[in-house]
Amino acid sequence: MASTPHSPNTRKSSTGRGASGASGTSGGRQQRGQRRKPSREQQRIFRRRRIVAAVALVLVLAFLVFCVYSLGRGVAAVSGVIRHDDLTALTRNEVPGVKQTSGVHDCTAGDVKLELSAQSQTVPVGGSLDFTMTIAYEGTSSCLIDVSNASRILTITSGSDTIWRSDACPADPHRLLMSKGDKRVDTLTWNTDSTGSQCVDDASLPRVNPGTYMAKLSLKNDAKAVSDPVPVIVQ
Repeated sequence: MASTPHSPNTRKSSTGRGASGASGTSGGRQQRGQRRKPSREQQRIFRRRRIVAAVALVLVLAFLVFCVYSLGRGVAAVSGVIRHDDLTALTRNEVPGVKQTSGVHDCTAGDVKLELSAQSQTVPVGGSLDFTMTIAYEGTSSCLIDVSNASRILTITSGSDTIWRSDACPADPHRLLMSKGDKRVDTLTWNTDSTGSQCVDDASLPRVNPGTYMAKLSLKNDAKAVSDPVPVIVQ
């Protein structure tokens, strides 16, 4: 039996398909391996995005720096206030009260003599009367005395009732050094009115009734330092 010869055309056709398939695969790989170049519009978009991102980064960094700086300033300010308060409190606690460092004592009844006189023995209701107050030094060593109305006190009484006092209102201290031969003379006016428990303007005080009143001068820090009483008649 004779064999049937293979057709040359068939083999060529098969070989041709194989060659054609290999050639097609190589061309596809080359196309996929190549990168497309961005267009000019895309390049401009990329540049704008980079600029925006860079500006945003700079702003964020600037904000962070500002926050850190502000926080540092705030902490420093608070620390300064706390330190100032501590130093102030420390200073107030450590500074002692005013002390008498001169070694001169306050004047007492043994150092001075108080004298009081009235301009007149009588005064009308609603009128005014001047008193002359004298402090004469009689001690053996110098002493300090406060001659303000809050310490050298003029008092008007009626029986056991206190009608008027010169220390009803506060007064700034007026300290003097007294020694041999010194004498302090002051004048104080009584407007025939009555002081109360509070400091009130003299024009608002009630006037006293007619009657006999007693005036005396004294030192606040020594009850024994007192003048002779002076009678005054309000009529």
